[in-house]
Amino acid sequence: MIYFDNAATTYPKPPAVIAAMSRALVRYGANPGRAGHSLSLETAKAVYSAREKCADFFGAEVENTIFMPNCTFALNTAIKGILTESSHAVVSDIEHNAVMRPLYALSKNAGVSYSAAQTYDDDDATAESFKKLINRRTKALICTAAGNVTGRTMPLERIAEICRKHGICFIVDAAQGAGVLPLKLGSGVNIICAAGHKGLYGPMGTGLLMTDGQYRLKTLVEGGTGSLSKELAQPEFLPDRLESGTINTAGAISLGAGVDFVNSRGIDAVRMHEYALCKRFFAGLKKLPNVTLYSDAYDERFAPVIPFNIGDLPSERASAMLSDAGFALRGGFHCAYPAHLKIGTGDRGAVRFSPSVFNTMSEVNSLIRAVSRIAAFA
Repeated sequence: MIYFDNAATTYPKPPAVIAAMSRALVRYGANPGRAGHSLSLETAKAVYSAREKCADFFGAEVENTIFMPNCTFALNTAIKGILTESSHAVVSDIEHNAVMRPLYALSKNAGVSYSAAQTYDDDDATAESFKKLINRRTKALICTAAGNVTGRTMPLERIAEICRKHGICFIVDAAQGAGVLPLKLGSGVNIICAAGHKGLYGPMGTGLLMTDGQYRLKTLVEGGTGSLSKELAQPEFLPDRLESGTINTAGAISLGAGVDFVNSRGIDAVRMHEYALCKRFFAGLKKLPNVTLYSDAYDERFAPVIPFNIGDLPSERASAMLSDAGFALRGGFHCAYPAHLKIGTGDRGAVRFSPSVFNTMSEVNSLIRAVSRIAAFA
């Protein structure tokens, strides 16, 4: 199986990440921060080292870098931690359900309202679309760094400047951008939520929330933190305030190894490798009859994600046929129905091509030939 479903999770994982996971399960078996014995202390040191690596990668303070079970949990923590009853949020029109479902729940349970800003090919128009929807109740702007269906990157710097001028919290969903786009806290970006298992090449079951500390987050979960155990009130300081219970210790340590891997390759080199594969795939499919692409060209406005369809085939059927031919791609709606409505695939979804640093040009050429064979009979 040739794997092109890296927008869902990267595979394979780097050998160093696998080794770090194995080493963590063997060497760091104690609960970090929960005891004074040497094994617990050594485990805590290993976790802290991983936290440092993740903090440095996103320009965050170490204590403001919180390990989460996944990006969805991080986004829920940020969104529900910022928005109060009857407040308002602005999102883009291509957001993932990890953003939209928490907002929908808050609209039903807490009177929170939200507006969707239209996104355009022109970044200035997109930023202006966000700005026009701000009102006196707006407490947060939330948007993806890069769409998980279209791959379209957002003008984060422009949106961040708008948030800074209006005193509004800016939350960035970096599920598809982390490890590919240069994302940093600061200059108006207040919170970054990231998946550990995608572009950071960590294991599934890992995520990150990084905050600049400007906005206090309410807690979703309270419990044991290994600190202030005599008190019933949740600690105010980070990361303890948002890390109740035992964290995924082996996952956190191996996520640190994933960040090391990206740094060793260089984020620019990773991005350019994946861009080259996407450009080749886009050019190859554009020549094929009976294949639909959803943009006029593939360029650096896009993250390494390309949606397409073959003939009149349902996207799930097309991806199943590609699977039978030896290729792993995801068909369907990718938990982001608004993005499919925007590109006109709301009736059948799309097949999503998403390479990683481990894919090769010859694999892409093989996939193009497989698509061509299916398109000839679709």
